[in-house]
Amino acid sequence: MSMRILLADDHQLLRDTLSTFLAQQDDIEIVSVGDINEAQDMLARSEPFDLVLLDYGMPGMERLDGLQAILGMDNAPAVALISGFAPRDVVTQALQLGIRGFLHKSMHANSLLNAIRFMILGERYVPVDFMIEPEFLTFERSAPTQPGSVSNLAESLTLREKEVLEALCLGRTNKEIARQLRLSEPTIKLHVKTLYRRLGVSNRTQAAMVARSQGLC
Repeated sequence: MSMRILLADDHQLLRDTLSTFLAQQDDIEIVSVGDINEAQDMLARSEPFDLVLLDYGMPGMERLDGLQAILGMDNAPAVALISGFAPRDVVTQALQLGIRGFLHKSMHANSLLNAIRFMILGERYVPVDFMIEPEFLTFERSAPTQPGSVSNLAESLTLREKEVLEALCLGRTNKEIARQLRLSEPTIKLHVKTLYRRLGVSNRTQAAMVARSQGLC
C-alpha cells in the first residue's frame, strides 16, 4: 500500500535530499513545498496525505500558528514537526495540539524513515534523546504519580502499545513480539521506547514491573 507524504520545508537542499531519499522507497509517494501557504494549498487541492512533515522554522509557521492552521483544515491530516532547533516547550505544546510526532533533522536517515512509518501507523513519535532532557522529562513523567493517573495512562495507550506491553510482561524479545504482531522489529523497538517514556522507566524489566504493579498487564 502506497503512503503519501507532504514535506514542507524552506531549505531547498534539505527538501530535495529528503524527498529523494523517501522517493527511493517503493511504498512512499513524496510531494514537497517550500512554505506554509504552499502546504495549505496543496492539502486543499490534492488527494489526501497520510502524513505532513512541517519544518518548524519555515516562513508562515510563526511559532505554531501555521501548525494550528493546518490542523484546523477540513479533514486535517496527521502532522509531524521537523526541525533542528525547536525548543522543548514548543514541541510539548505541539504534542498537546495533537501532532503525531517530532523529528530532529540530525536523525540518521533510516531512523527517520522508521519514525515516519511508525507515525503513519497511527502512533506518536518523539526521539528518546530529546525526551530525557530534564525539562521535557518533568512534563512526561509527572502523570504516572498523580492520583488516578493509572487509569488515564491505560486509556491513553493505543491498542498496539497495550499488545507490546503485555508481551514485555511475558518477557518476550523484540523479535518475538514482531513475529507475534506481524510487524517489523524496528517498529517494535519504537513502541518499546514509547512505553518506556510513558511509564517513566529505562528498561524492559522496569516496564514490566511498573505495568504489573499498576494493573496494566
